Amino acid sequence: MGEMLIGLYVFVLATVAGRELIGKVPPTLHTPLMSGANAISGIAIVGALVITASAEWRAVEVLGVVAIAMATINVVGGFMVTDRMLEMFRKD
Repeated sequence: MGEMLIGLYVFVLATVAGRELIGKVPPTLHTPLMSGANAISGIAIVGALVITASAEWRAVEVLGVVAIAMATINVVGGFMVTDRMLEMFRKD
């Protein structure tokens, strides 16, 4: 139970800190930061794969698969948006 509370505490703090940081990003830095966030989501995919593979409980397996799917959607969608934005700067 103690580990769960610590995990919840870290999650809430990360959510609040992330919201504050993202809210202060100027539009000119949005694309480079989004590319960096895609790399972090790639790391999240690897972590979710490791945790899901070693899961002992069914609930952990299900949450791991959900995490893998959501992080994959984030990576693919982020790179698609980044590519479209960078295409605006290419000369014909």
